[in-house]
Amino acid sequence: MYKTINEGIELANGLKRELFKVDKETIDVVLCPPFTALSEISEVLNESGIGLGAQNCYWQDEGAFTGEVSPKMIKDAGCQYVIIGRSERRQFFGETNETVNKKIKAVLTHGLTPIMCVGEMLAEREKGETFKILEAHVAGGLKDISAEDLLKIVIAYEPVWAIGTGKTATPEQAQETHKYIRDLLVKLYNKEVADSVRIQYGGSVKPDNIIELMKQPDVDGALVGGASLTVASFADIVKKASEVLK
Repeated sequence: MYKTINEGIELANGLKRELFKVDKETIDVVLCPPFTALSEISEVLNESGIGLGAQNCYWQDEGAFTGEVSPKMIKDAGCQYVIIGRSERRQFFGETNETVNKKIKAVLTHGLTPIMCVGEMLAEREKGETFKILEAHVAGGLKDISAEDLLKIVIAYEPVWAIGTGKTATPEQAQETHKYIRDLLVKLYNKEVADSVRIQYGGSVKPDNIIELMKQPDVDGALVGGASLTVASFADIVKKASEVLK
């Protein structure tokens, strides 16, 4: 919950300038502003090669759901992506694996790409329940999702204990967890599909740790939080990640 419309436009314009020379065939860059700024930023990003996503959605197209925003509305605003099940939505707004699953299905129906967030709280990690939580999040979120549709989904692992705390999972911890998720997808689907799914890491990603994170074999990208709020830091992350991927 950052940036007014004008502030968002300024950020988007700055990123267009800074990332102009980044090969968009090598790396996908997506901005996910608040709902209020989506339409305006869609215009700013037009033909820039930078994608646009929403931070949440509801699973119905329309109806008596005051305050909610549907995938249909999000697509109309110019989006190609939707973040679903982010830790704050689970922690503060009652998001469950069941509602995540409903939202993913609705988003796919409208041809949008869901970015499904999964991850454990600090207490759960300390109890040794990380993999148990991840299995529940992944299997629950993907219930009745076909292998064909799984290929249209991005999974983002966000250790909740590392979000906004300055703590970051080590590259080795991130790799261990991402490999677990990919191995779980092999069990739920098959190896070919699992190998093709993009799994992002999100948890205090910064310019000084993105290179080592991106070098891990099962880390396919980053879901960037606080470091995406300034042109300099986010552009630096994108450029460094792009170099690793070349």
